[in-house]
Amino acid sequence: MQNYTPARFAILLATCATLFFTACSSNEQGKRSENQSSQMYLKKDLQAPVANQQPKELTIHGDTRIDPYYWLNDRDDPEVTAYLEAENDYARNMMSHLAGFEDELYDEIIGRIKQTDLSVPYLDNGYWYYTRYDEGKEYAIHVRRKGNMEAAEEVMLDVNVLAEPYDFYNAGGLSVSPDNRILSYGEDTLSRRIYTIQFKDLKTGKMLPDLIPNTTGRAVWANDNKTVFYSMKDEALRSYKIFRHVLGTPVSQDVEVWHETDETFSTFVYKSKSRKYLIIGSYQTLSTEYRYLDADQPLGEFQVFQPRERDLEYSIAHFDGSWYIRTNLDAKNFRLMKCPEGATGKENWEEVIAHRPDVLLEDMELFQNYLVLSERKNGIVQLRIRPWQGEEHYIDFGEDAYMAYTSTNLEFDTELLRIGYT
Repeated sequence: MQNYTPARFAILLATCATLFFTACSSNEQGKRSENQSSQMYLKKDLQAPVANQQPKELTIHGDTRIDPYYWLNDRDDPEVTAYLEAENDYARNMMSHLAGFEDELYDEIIGRIKQTDLSVPYLDNGYWYYTRYDEGKEYAIHVRRKGNMEAAEEVMLDVNVLAEPYDFYNAGGLSVSPDNRILSYGEDTLSRRIYTIQFKDLKTGKMLPDLIPNTTGRAVWANDNKTVFYSMKDEALRSYKIFRHVLGTPVSQDVEVWHETDETFSTFVYKSKSRKYLIIGSYQTLSTEYRYLDADQPLGEFQVFQPRERDLEYSIAHFDGSWYIRTNLDAKNFRLMKCPEGATGKENWEEVIAHRPDVLLEDMELFQNYLVLSERKNGIVQLRIRPWQGEEHYIDFGEDAYMAYTSTNLEFDTELLRIGYT
């Protein structure tokens, strides 16, 4: 069976959509179109499967409705599986005459793409990380170099090798322990965005026995190089629980450190750029809430930063004994505030940058020597550089219309800012 990558599916889908709206101009294209139309005519007697109707009464917020197809929600029901297989068979039959053309089309498009390529390297904790693609291979190879780009290349993960046994494969959420030795990553072999976290010793090249299923795919490391935190998904693929795992211990012994019981909220976990705190976030459309824990004390209890309130949104970043808060508190377009590490409630927030009716404060990024703000004015994002000492300025892109954003900036103590611009 053909091993498809998400990229290949996207290429084929986009191209088929384009062809649907594009008339053939050459004789060869005309003959192909005529032949395809003929074959489609011959297939018109194929009958699409029709799902059985099994009316179910559903009452939500006092409103009752009848859903005749509710039974299709049960993915473990053999009747549901049989119906989906019938749909797949029907689609394969209707599209079978395009099989050769699909491969021809794919090869033509791939021929226009640079086969051997690599991403822009970024520095993190003494290593330069990047992703490269080799000609003839469909998946990424994740590599790094110690100290500088002239050092020997270390292959951390060759996804082409990992993908060989599967019809679908996706690896993501790569994260390296603070001592640069253990790699964690998420593996999805079903295309459901449910990942099993695995661990690899980058010194020996051996896989660790720890396997953590049913996650978002990313582990966040505490500073002890053995404790990680991860998000688990429910049946609706909502990230709703945060667990703590210690390498070398059974997953069944993992400790639940946060359970988001409000189904309108999702949750996630990350580490501050200062590398001092582990942070759990909960969010919905109109409200956010954060918890934090000293990354040197992973067995401790997370503390609430500011309890959630309806219509109160905020995000946090840590620097030099203070928290910086981007918030819409009394500020429709958001403003920047700060507070001490030990007094994080909103009553302790002090204004750093005031609300402006004509400027939307979209994001902030903190560094050892300066603060970067992403501000949108007149529909254009402006990048504002504000040193902790000295005069601030905006990056001048020299034109009126453009798109700009901060890119991967994992190093805290650096004078280099990576941005995207087009």
